[in-house]
Amino acid sequence: MEEPPAGPPPASASSEQTRLKGHIGHLTRQEEAALREFKKICAEQGLYQPETNLHRASHDDGTLVRYLRARKFVPQDAFAQFKDTEIWRKNNNLDALYERIDIQDYQEARSVYPQWTGRRDKRGIPVYLYEVGKLDSKKMIAYSQATSKSKVKGPSPSRMLRLFALYENLTRFVMPLCSAVPNRPNPETPVDQSNNIVDISKVGLKQFWNLRSHMQDASQLATAHYPETLDRIFIIGAPSFFPTVWGWIKKWFDPITTSKIFILSHEQVKPTLSAFMDISSIPKKYGGDLDFECGMMPSIDPEIRKCLEIPNPKLEELFLTGPTRWVDGSEGDMVALSVGSIDGKPHKEAVATMHSWAVRTATGSSGFQRMHADYFQPMDSNLQGNPPVYQPSSAPPIQSKGDAKSQAQISAPQQAPLGTQAHDLAPSVHISPPEQTQTQPSQPMPPPPVPLTTAQPHPQTAIVPGSESTLPNGSIFQSQPAGLEGQTEMQDGRAAPPKSIAMPPSQLQRTETNFMTPATEPSELKDFQ
Repeated sequence: MEEPPAGPPPASASSEQTRLKGHIGHLTRQEEAALREFKKICAEQGLYQPETNLHRASHDDGTLVRYLRARKFVPQDAFAQFKDTEIWRKNNNLDALYERIDIQDYQEARSVYPQWTGRRDKRGIPVYLYEVGKLDSKKMIAYSQATSKSKVKGPSPSRMLRLFALYENLTRFVMPLCSAVPNRPNPETPVDQSNNIVDISKVGLKQFWNLRSHMQDASQLATAHYPETLDRIFIIGAPSFFPTVWGWIKKWFDPITTSKIFILSHEQVKPTLSAFMDISSIPKKYGGDLDFECGMMPSIDPEIRKCLEIPNPKLEELFLTGPTRWVDGSEGDMVALSVGSIDGKPHKEAVATMHSWAVRTATGSSGFQRMHADYFQPMDSNLQGNPPVYQPSSAPPIQSKGDAKSQAQISAPQQAPLGTQAHDLAPSVHISPPEQTQTQPSQPMPPPPVPLTTAQPHPQTAIVPGSESTLPNGSIFQSQPAGLEGQTEMQDGRAAPPKSIAMPPSQLQRTETNFMTPATEPSELKDFQ
């Protein structure tokens, strides 16, 4: 009988250097060549559409690289899995499924699978919790009966369609949100994985046996169609019989995923989890300070909370526990759409906004820094040969809740230029500027690592010669017409930085990747109900 992997992961496993291998922004030359070849193969087979002037690429680089990592950067092997997934997505109409799934059905599925705690580890990766002991026979029988009555039908069983929607939420909602949080480590690399705490304490052998197909569905789905979305699984409270069942559990995963599973003794739980995440993000029952158990609403961590505007507190439950995805709003904001259906009627509602200054700060956007240069000042460096790195001298405050005038108002955009594709458009979000306060950050923003060849969740806002732009503090930035030399001026009389702002070369070399889900139908161009 093969013994399961016991003990915590090595200390190096929690380091950024270890995690970033094979990720966007940290690919070797050979891996970059493999990505180019993979794109070429997919495009030739009609499964990938490169970016053009009219539309974004059909798949972001982070998604493609996940398939390459899963197949050790062998383009042909990655293509075989990618092709299978694209056929599977088409057969199950995954995009439409996520849009129309009954919200109650979705929330019932969420209750029997790993749940996002609302927190991230020290590297910015979302943390999920799965308390298997709560899945008693009564609960699972009720869930099975509910899935059999589901109105959403497809070539796959109803229970699997619900599970598909949960994985779509991970890739469409949680990962883009965590990628956009300011001041996270390595902002050049998208967050494309999750950490899972799996608590199997108080689970008997009979219960484990009865749940085997339920848990197998999730593990095999991830391996086949959502590759490399798992960073670690920490198994807690393993009973004495666990070595007996390990032999068939490990068959659910590929060898790479199996190597990411760590079984912790009671004494190892707190030291291991605290090596990966702050005490404030560890549930209390495992030695931390977080008041969270499965079945509760995610407890959003403060760094995410202060960047969000949720205009109506009653919408927060839909935002966090229902099918939600992001679209691009005006001025680079990310707008969260609650989708699905309620009582058989389609539902689509803007429930939250992630403000553009937070998104662009998170991604280290050089376009953002040039555009809002009066918020950036040089940071002294004693290292010779290093270009000056810019840090925000003040950040525009965010008003999360206030009077009606400060709330996000969704309205239809103006008529699109001829030739613009519907999926390139997103609703316009207008947010009245909050009262201005000038505050100094307690700590300077650390310079991004070099080299960076990276993805950004939003397109850059270019400065058009002779145009005007509104800065976060309300000032008007007016660029000089093409061909004129010297500095630009703001309408309040202050001098803007010179046209040739010295930016770190790494920031000027960054490439753009779309993390957001584009509009799927023309109704997104209209007012939301």
